Amino acid sequence: MTIESGELAATRKTGAALVDDLADRIRNRIMTGDIPIGAQLRQAELASDFGVSRTPVREALRQLQTSGLIEVLPNKGAVVSVPAPWDVREAYEVRAELEALAAARAVRRITRDQVDQLRTANQEMYDYSLARSTGTTPDQPDHRGNDVFHTLIASIAGNARLAKAINDINETFPRNVSAQLIVNDSRHRDENFHEHERIVRALAEGDTQGAADEMRQHVIKAGEQLARWYELRSSTVFRG
Repeated sequence: MTIESGELAATRKTGAALVDDLADRIRNRIMTGDIPIGAQLRQAELASDFGVSRTPVREALRQLQTSGLIEVLPNKGAVVSVPAPWDVREAYEVRAELEALAAARAVRRITRDQVDQLRTANQEMYDYSLARSTGTTPDQPDHRGNDVFHTLIASIAGNARLAKAINDINETFPRNVSAQLIVNDSRHRDENFHEHERIVRALAEGDTQGAADEMRQHVIKAGEQLARWYELRSSTVFRG
C-alpha cells in the first residue's frame, strides 16, 4: 500500500467514524425527546450545533433514515418519524416474544445480586416517575430505570443476538414517550411497577414459564399503551 492510499484509507475511516458518532448523538437527542417526533432536522443547524460541516451531518441523517427513525418528506426535508400505531403494535408483538425468551433464559442464569439489581431498578423507576408526576425533584438524575430493568434481563439471558434484536426494536421509538406515559398516568405507573415485580418474583423462584408469560403480557400491554398515545397525537404532530 502506498503512502497516498494509506492516508486516503485513514481519512475515509475517520470520516466514517465521525458520521457514526453524529448519528449516535442525533439519535440520542431524538430518543430523549430533545428533538421531538415530527420535528424538522435542518442540516445547517445540526452542523453548527456539533461544530462540523454539513457533509457528515447529511450522511448521518441518511443513516438514521435507513433505520426508520427519521423520514424525508417532499418540500420539508428530514423530519423525525411519527410512528404509526399499527407499526408500534407489530413491533411490540415481536418484542414481547423476544423478551419472553430472554426472561426464560435468564431464569437459569440469574444470581441473587442480579435479582436485587432488578428490584432496585424497578423501585428507582417508580420513585422517579412518582416524583415527576407530583412536580418534585427526583432523587434519580434520569428516567432510565425502566430501560435498565429490561436491558439487564436481556444481558442475563446470555445471548448477544437476542439482546441486539431487542435493542434494535427499542431504538425504533423515542424512549421519552414511554417515560412520559409512566409519569403522567398513575394507573399505568402502578401497573408497570407491579408487573415488573411479578417478573422478578418468577425469575427469583426459578419459574421459567411464569417469567416468560409475565414478560410477554407486560410488553404487549406497554405496546398497546404506546400505540394509543400515537393514535391520539399522530394527526396533530408538527410535521414541518
